[in-house]
Amino acid sequence: MYFVKVYVTYKESVLDPQGQAVKGAVHRMGYEEIDEIRIGKYFEIKVAKGDRPVEEMIENICDKLLANVNMETYRYEITAMEEV
Repeated sequence: MYFVKVYVTYKESVLDPQGQAVKGAVHRMGYEEIDEIRIGKYFEIKVAKGDRPVEEMIENICDKLLANVNMETYRYEITAMEEV
């Protein structure tokens, strides 16, 4: 069994209006030192061991479903879980 964490965010070249709104609110709270906030998505996926490589499955899922690859980028971390 594997535990996968997937992080999806806008590409640096894409404006993040939600992040800008949150940054404005943070500045109004008095935290002017905050330079940038970007909003993203986070997914946790548990994968049973099988015949297909985990990396290949996660890449396909991210490319076709979890991320809009034209506007977003993603990264993931795969950890083997201990079987009980």
